Amino acid sequence: MEREFLTKSLSSLTKVFADQELTDKAINKGSALLNEAYSFQIAYKSKTLLKDIRVQVNSAFNEKITIRSVGLVPSELPCYHDHDDLILKSTPGLYPDPLYPIDDIEGLIAFPEQWRAIWITVDPQGDVNPGRHPIEVIFEKKNGEYLGKEIFELEVIAAELPQQKLIHTEWFHTDCLATLYNVEVFSGEHWRRIEQFVRTAAKHGMNMILTPIFTPPLDTEVGGERPTVQLVDVEKSGEAYTFQFEKLKRWVDLCKKQGIKYFEFSHLFTQWGAKHAPKIVGYENGELKQLFGWETDAMSLEYRGFLQQFIPSLIEFINQNQLEDQCFFHVSDEPHLTQVESYKNASLILQELLKDFPIIDALSDYTFYEKGIVKNPIPSNDHINAFIENGVENLWTYYCCAQYKKVANRFFSMPSFRNRVLGIQLYKYKIAGFLHWGYNFWYAQYSKKAIDPFKNTDANYAFPSGDAFLVYPGEDGPIESIRLEVMNEALQDLRALQLLESVVGREQVLALLQDGLDYEITFEQYPQDQEWYLQKREQINEKIKREGVVCQH
Repeated sequence: MEREFLTKSLSSLTKVFADQELTDKAINKGSALLNEAYSFQIAYKSKTLLKDIRVQVNSAFNEKITIRSVGLVPSELPCYHDHDDLILKSTPGLYPDPLYPIDDIEGLIAFPEQWRAIWITVDPQGDVNPGRHPIEVIFEKKNGEYLGKEIFELEVIAAELPQQKLIHTEWFHTDCLATLYNVEVFSGEHWRRIEQFVRTAAKHGMNMILTPIFTPPLDTEVGGERPTVQLVDVEKSGEAYTFQFEKLKRWVDLCKKQGIKYFEFSHLFTQWGAKHAPKIVGYENGELKQLFGWETDAMSLEYRGFLQQFIPSLIEFINQNQLEDQCFFHVSDEPHLTQVESYKNASLILQELLKDFPIIDALSDYTFYEKGIVKNPIPSNDHINAFIENGVENLWTYYCCAQYKKVANRFFSMPSFRNRVLGIQLYKYKIAGFLHWGYNFWYAQYSKKAIDPFKNTDANYAFPSGDAFLVYPGEDGPIESIRLEVMNEALQDLRALQLLESVVGREQVLALLQDGLDYEITFEQYPQDQEWYLQKREQINEKIKREGVVCQH
């Protein structure tokens, strides 16, 4: 007789769709090091509508476990028309992504004949006994009536991941926080929200933050503007400028307190070619006004004079706060080859003023590096080969909406292993940094208006769902996503590989990654089976355990 209530234990790499049969293999065990978060899911399905379902967990480390409900959000643009074959589905509909706290009063709901899932995260924080630990998860009705259960066995290994070496930034949109929470920019409530979202970012491996010294000239319609979020106060008197850094100091202190190590200052020229100055406001004759913006030619003597006064003042602030090795600068985002001259002119100005600081920019054409225009390029993961083949050192990479064929990415429509493979790729190619433009971009494309990310997941029909943000604006703070958690797993894989390398050497680690494959893992070629990633990580953990690595920091 068919059971009324079904459960199935699954890995973090399965996406459970309400309208599809669940065919992924059940996963009932796994392993983790002492200081890494480990997630798994339990899918459930009922023949009838059931409300007020309670979930009870029994384990040796209950206080280290978080249980959330995998929510569904709409995707009208899951992928572009010419997508590759490495997707789960291309149809519009409801996709699993946000991870909601389970309401103590309402519990869970099971819908008739729909698979849903809960997401269970164990975070030992270096504070549990190594060994095998069963985690019993029981589903029951509010009245205590038993519905079903799963037992997952987690082995905690007596070793610790080393600190993250990779510099990782997902662009933090301070203005989106003010808009979606309807608070005044840099009010007390805005700062509270900033801290909440910085904390979540840092917890998930983001150790660099986009810092809006001036309103970032990113994804803004030409002639349009984003809300002013400017951490540096400016006053103009004739041709002279004075600067106040109190808000920037508050920002730096808040971010460092939450675990941020690096600061990337917002771009000092407009996107796509560096032709104009960013929006900069300041006081002149006691009146707050816009001093620079779209009407300012990037090469104007006025803006150059401003930069010649501002940059030394900022460097003085950096030195006073011992931030010399933690600051990065940008010229202009994603310049194209047709804009090489305007970008070069802007770049030369900053190179002259910022001799001792790295200037980084996302771009795709090797010509910018070859001509010496960019000394610290960040090529996209589908254009990185030219940089690798030419031996560029300390190389970073990024992906965004345009990288949707073959390479790693994180769209709703993609299998989660396409998100997780990044950690292995970063390790193999000794990548120094990873950048993404969308931690919390909750505007329509070109920042024309605000959108509700719980209802519109594609920046108002511009980018495939999943490109523009990793977190949602919850009432009590960030609502995390499946994709955020899986990205963190990728970064943990990277650190585990580095730990193993410290004991057995790089050659053995690379051989372990290639073991069983008849092709070389590259940015465009990698295993297309989620079980491979689970088994490979288990092999890595087993080798760490066998080699007797003990709690290395």
